[in-house]
Amino acid sequence: RIVSYPTRMESGVVTIERRIGGKDAPDAGIQTVMARYDLADGYAPAALTEAETLELDVESALQDPLRRDIRDRFLLTIDPVDARDFDDAISVERTPAGGWKLGVHIADVSHYVAWESSIDLEARMRSTSVYLADRVLPMLPERLSNDLCSLRPHEDRLAFTVDIELDARGRVVSSRAYPSAIQSRVRLDYDAADYLLRSEVGDTGDQDVDQACVERAERARRDAAACGVDVVAFLRDADELARARWAIRRRRGSIDFESTEVHVALDNEGVPLRIDVRRRTPATSLVEEAMLLANECVARKLVAAGASAAFRVHEDPSPDELTAAAEVLIEAQAIDRQEALGIMTGDSHAIEGVLERCAQTPQAPMVNALLLRSMQRAVYRPHNLGHYALGAEAYCHFTSPIRRYPDLLVHRALKMLLARERLGARVARERAPRLVGTGAQDMEHILPALCREASSRERIADAAARDSQKVKVAQYYAERIGERMAATVTWIDQMGAFVRVDETAAEGLVRMSALGGNEWWDFDERRLTLTGTSSGEVISLGRRAIVEVVGTDCMRGHLDFKLIHT
Repeated sequence: RIVSYPTRMESGVVTIERRIGGKDAPDAGIQTVMARYDLADGYAPAALTEAETLELDVESALQDPLRRDIRDRFLLTIDPVDARDFDDAISVERTPAGGWKLGVHIADVSHYVAWESSIDLEARMRSTSVYLADRVLPMLPERLSNDLCSLRPHEDRLAFTVDIELDARGRVVSSRAYPSAIQSRVRLDYDAADYLLRSEVGDTGDQDVDQACVERAERARRDAAACGVDVVAFLRDADELARARWAIRRRRGSIDFESTEVHVALDNEGVPLRIDVRRRTPATSLVEEAMLLANECVARKLVAAGASAAFRVHEDPSPDELTAAAEVLIEAQAIDRQEALGIMTGDSHAIEGVLERCAQTPQAPMVNALLLRSMQRAVYRPHNLGHYALGAEAYCHFTSPIRRYPDLLVHRALKMLLARERLGARVARERAPRLVGTGAQDMEHILPALCREASSRERIADAAARDSQKVKVAQYYAERIGERMAATVTWIDQMGAFVRVDETAAEGLVRMSALGGNEWWDFDERRLTLTGTSSGEVISLGRRAIVEVVGTDCMRGHLDFKLIHT
């Protein structure tokens, strides 16, 4: 910690706050990441004490005239296999007209967390849960996130429900939001859900499906059958709805960037066992589309009522950034002049078209990276300004109040709106102190500051999560020095060529000195290429290569390769 900063006359003074252990400790790299971003384990004692006093009382909660009892409805959760908190569930059924009735049910955190309570103030400061490679730093105490607000199967829970009716083309006919009492019937994970969806078309011979996944899928099938529901038919209906919604989003100009997540599986001591690559699948897509739709419906309702809330805003990209990306892609022969013109003008249909055409090609990582870098970062704002990448006129985050504070703000704003609409202004005023506060410190007055802090904390959480996975990836490859593997060049700068390994999607650097050929390499900043001064060989984005692991820095999460040949 810096005690005093240096001046022209004297040096600065620092003091050692704590020691994080030797470099050989399994979690030393993670502790380094936490120190870098000023993150700490543990939770404020006052908030923990407050959380222990909270109790689940569904019958008392149902005395609220806004809350509906829908515990007889069949709904289920789908999450990663290692998830511990389940904050969203879905219900789906077909309508006689060939459309769908979709229910999105979100843990009702605002029922437990009052405005400016100890838990609220702590959650406000954290703003988001941080998911590191070997631990979670939760926004809420575990009493809430893993117990009272976790939608565990066969247990009554309080939720906030959005019921949406859609026509046969997936267009919204109507939507209604209300607090509810629910009971999830089945707990599914993405792998098991994908297995069940493939079983519908007789494709269950995938060698990557392990026996544990099959057992989880069959257990879910039995649990649903006990409720008189065919879980495969349920998933098929949800999948068809997701495809219809994706088609609508695509027509209106939504952009879907490649979604690949590197997740290192660890043993009980935190030592890497393997690297899993999580990509978009039918199961993840059906959940994603349901959540996107619920968020949009809530945002539209808030905007129509002129309510203040934490909206998710994604502004149009800078023309200069788009032009720079298009010029590199032209030089790399990844796009033609017509496509480049569309990108330069910010035509979201043109950008999505390029991403789709290049998908599953060696150029995909380069195209995705360049176009993604040209985008503005989505942020939270106290007023709606639309969402460029989703092609949405209004958007907010509603579906994860366990792990994101803006979602909790949206829940509170929506409850206040429902109270005014259905119970009258007097009742709404009575509920205001617990939901949104009163006076100079109420939600509306401090909302701009809360949105700025949430946007900042989100960036920190994303960077820390990414860096923690890099630490574990480096530990994994530290035992594999000398191994060779296929990779793709994904980025180039003054340090050398960054590559992504095919098998694990791990990324590392081939430094200038490891490019081979015993020659100097000239870096072209505009074209993002490296050219050998003697051989004339050009290394460009999207190029395929065989690389060898030559070193790792487990404390910093760096992975170094040597280029064998391209």
